[in-house]
Amino acid sequence: MKRHGAWHKRPTISIGHRCGSMRTAVALGSNVGDRSGNLRVARDAILALPDVKQPILSSAIYETEPEKFLNAVMEFDYEGEPGSLLEQIIRIEEELGRRSDHPKNISRTIDIDLLYCGERKLEDARLQLPHPRMHLRSFVLQPLANIRPELILPGQIKTVGELLANLKESANVVRFRHDW
Repeated sequence: MKRHGAWHKRPTISIGHRCGSMRTAVALGSNVGDRSGNLRVARDAILALPDVKQPILSSAIYETEPEKFLNAVMEFDYEGEPGSLLEQIIRIEEELGRRSDHPKNISRTIDIDLLYCGERKLEDARLQLPHPRMHLRSFVLQPLANIRPELILPGQIKTVGELLANLKESANVVRFRHDW
């Protein structure tokens, strides 16, 4: 686990709109071109966003077989609105070559999913928080467990580590690279 800045064991919870920072996580994935390079460029672009603050946690990179996706998770303090972060993430994806009209579940240079923003719950056409399927995906849970195994996700009663241990998904997720 790579740590940037001071570590806080418990996430800060934001109630309402833009009232302090909230622990926020994104999942990054790539299976086209320089996969590791794509993740690094996306990570650096996210860290450069004005409302992204320390402490920053970055998981190792994991490879999911057989699709050859590289996946990682980052967690940081975020001081803005989740919808604004989503817009900025979409711009980063587009700058890295992802088309806005891309079909689901195809190969792509970069895929960035907003997993959670504190305890915020949102459900609209563009954004669902927490991510509705993250607890079912080993390629998200494995990197998240790398940085926050004791975290209980919004809407869950088990820790990330427990969810991963009990997951019956068939995807093979292996550590690809520790530092990136």
